[in-house]
Amino acid sequence: MVTPSAGRVLLFGRDATRDRRHALPRMNFSSPYVDLPHRLSVRQNLDTYARLYGIRRPGQRVREISAAFDLDALLDRPTGRLSAGQKTRVSLAKAMLNSPDLLLLDEPTASLDPDTGDRLRGLLERFRDLSGAAILLASHNMGEVERLAHRVLMMRAGRVVDDGTPAELLARYGRSSLEDVFLDVARAEDA
Repeated sequence: MVTPSAGRVLLFGRDATRDRRHALPRMNFSSPYVDLPHRLSVRQNLDTYARLYGIRRPGQRVREISAAFDLDALLDRPTGRLSAGQKTRVSLAKAMLNSPDLLLLDEPTASLDPDTGDRLRGLLERFRDLSGAAILLASHNMGEVERLAHRVLMMRAGRVVDDGTPAELLARYGRSSLEDVFLDVARAEDA
């Protein structure tokens, strides 16, 4: 949505700045820090986004995604009256409506209890494995990163300082968990 000040971004082999109409319908985004319209019910929000994404049978897709994310009991509640965890689930459901080829996730399980977080990580794994979609995940939950990521970029002060598969990073740092690797990177003296 922002014009780059430098560099170039390719999405699906096309320049993202000049050919957004090709890329945007094939992607989606979720963040617990970006609110959906508060006055609309969960159903209205999901239906609106389904229509914006051009989904053929929006009502059917909303029912499917609602069942997958255990939202049926919340469909008629105003989104603004949901708990933080419920809002996170609705935001993830919204992001999955169009079965995107590229899914951008910012802290996707923030504010979820461990059981719900685990179930949603499983749902994301199955979606990725069955669809072949790429998931770009930003998270401080290293267990989640270890479970979902095939490649990890470690950042410090806004710059990439290491890159590899979870196994490569564990071996390189001599650690048994990505949490420990993250702490080594975050606490490094030479920024």
